[in-house]
Amino acid sequence: MEHTGKMTISNCIAFLMSTLLMSIALVGCAAKETPPSTESADLLEMDLFKPSSNCVACHQGMKDNLGNDVSIHTEWQNSIMANAARDPYYLASVRMEIQKSPQYTEAIEEKCAICHAPMARLNNDATGESTLLFGDQGILAAEHPLNDLAVDGVSCAVCHQIPVNPADDLRHSSDLAINLDLLASERLIYGAFPISEQNVTLMKAASGYTAVQSEHIRESAVCATCHELYLNYIKEDSTLSSGDELFYEQTPYSEWLASDFAGQSSCQNCHMPPAKGAAPISNLTPQNLYEPFARHTFTGGNVFMLNLFGEFSEELGIPGSVAALDQHHTRTEDLLQNQTARLTVSALEQQDDTLTFDVGIEVLTGHKFPTSFPSRRAWLHVTVSDAQGKVIFESGGYDETGEIFGNENDENPRSFEPHYELISAPDQVQIYEPIMKDVSGEVTTFQMLAAGYLKDNRLLPDGFDKQNPPSVSAVIGEALQDSTFTGGSDSITYQVQTDGASGPFTVQVELLYQSVSYRWAKNVLDSQTEESQTFGRMLEQTGNIPVMIASQTVQTQ
Repeated sequence: MEHTGKMTISNCIAFLMSTLLMSIALVGCAAKETPPSTESADLLEMDLFKPSSNCVACHQGMKDNLGNDVSIHTEWQNSIMANAARDPYYLASVRMEIQKSPQYTEAIEEKCAICHAPMARLNNDATGESTLLFGDQGILAAEHPLNDLAVDGVSCAVCHQIPVNPADDLRHSSDLAINLDLLASERLIYGAFPISEQNVTLMKAASGYTAVQSEHIRESAVCATCHELYLNYIKEDSTLSSGDELFYEQTPYSEWLASDFAGQSSCQNCHMPPAKGAAPISNLTPQNLYEPFARHTFTGGNVFMLNLFGEFSEELGIPGSVAALDQHHTRTEDLLQNQTARLTVSALEQQDDTLTFDVGIEVLTGHKFPTSFPSRRAWLHVTVSDAQGKVIFESGGYDETGEIFGNENDENPRSFEPHYELISAPDQVQIYEPIMKDVSGEVTTFQMLAAGYLKDNRLLPDGFDKQNPPSVSAVIGEALQDSTFTGGSDSITYQVQTDGASGPFTVQVELLYQSVSYRWAKNVLDSQTEESQTFGRMLEQTGNIPVMIASQTVQTQ
């Protein structure tokens, strides 16, 4: 519903009453006052969390003062956040982990649910029940009473209930800190802007939450609760590690803190870009405009998964329209290609049959790139062509399965490609990636077995000191000794034998990115679970073509 002009109190009340009646009839959203411990699962669901559908009536049909649609629900529902529990690669990966370590089934499912289906998991926590994902009793089963909350992913009532951190200590590893003991009448929902008493009353009547302003919702620390993840791992005696024995699975918050971006630009500044104009926070009060208004796009870099969402939206139950999903896809590619990295090719020199040149990378991200989940990688695809256009050298070629030609890890699961300062052969490829190891020092893609890294040469944000990194975010491998690999940049020298070919020679360089690298995908597919077969069928249709982050072409004289 879209509103223009000033809204009177009587109109607000009329709208609210119709909204309440519809909500009660369709989704049962009336607030309860009984303590959570005495309610049924259905009533408990209504007290702790509301699905995003409860927020649509007031937070949809919103435009900024330039006429751009900035509706919160529309933009959120096409994001990876909204569909975190529908992601077929995630589901196949969890099932693979369970297959590999069945003795830890409950621990795996609970840990994976807290950030991918947090509302359902926390509802179970409140009643002391464990959370299963799969099977008839799993929250992903359509008939499960918590399924609506589960498939709502990282929804409105999750992030906006995360409280202020009273200490300087970092909340990480899914420590959402949402108080599960509060009554419905006591639950707070945090927003960035001032809220009138009238709107507080309206929102409490419609949702049960009391809206309060708090600047902490704009801070990167809110994102760290799930995007700074430390995990226990299986030791040699088959027990789980404990205490300080942790695997640092993803640490973008620590990387950001160690960069020049900290104090200047938050996670939200890039991933929730501001509207071009001032905008309302509710369609009930369209005359109240705020700036900057953070659009709820949650734009990241996972084009690969968005391709799967687009091709299989109906099967996966992706909400929203195909057009809106296409817009999110476009936003994601734009972020990757304009706010991630730049390339330069310099120092071209030919002596006899040897062509030498340098490839420089300028890093624009506020954390390591690639970031977060360790299946991700970026690499340099470099070709040299002669005067007739014939390719006489290629490093980093690939096929539609996502395999990089010449990459040790794609060819052999026990090996991996080193970090290079000089590349002189086609089977040498500069790949920026994390390579996990188990307690025996062997390469692994199983998170339950991952005890550390054998390699981490992901590109560093500007200001990151690799000699004095955060303890959770070290540079590992040959990149540590590479003097050109620094915060904000890297440089690689290429020496190509032209073998009598005639110039002028054309050098083309691409920086490519993959959300799910070939080895990670293959290991999941090899598990042959029902979920992996579903993922494999989808992957076969869409392929695993990388995204081009940046490119540069130069020609010799």
